[in-house]
Amino acid sequence: MAITKEDVKYIAKLAKLQFSEEEATVFAGEFENILEQFKTLDKLHLEGVEIEKAKVAVVRKDICKKCDIDDLYRNSKKMRETFIEVPKIIE
Repeated sequence: MAITKEDVKYIAKLAKLQFSEEEATVFAGEFENILEQFKTLDKLHLEGVEIEKAKVAVVRKDICKKCDIDDLYRNSKKMRETFIEVPKIIE
């Protein structure tokens, strides 16, 4: 089954996206490539292959440590009243 520009536009409408004609053509080709990769995966013979369960990350217990508030304030570069100002990293 070939993916058409109309299919891409329908999917875009469902996702509340808008694409130009050129973008729809490009995405149709990319969707085709993705579906071809799935067809390749479908051809794999996986009988007898044991499914591996997801590994759970081992994490340490979160323990609060007490600290002297004055030391904390002394080590901070910028203060506003009792708040520590840090540089903005998200725009």
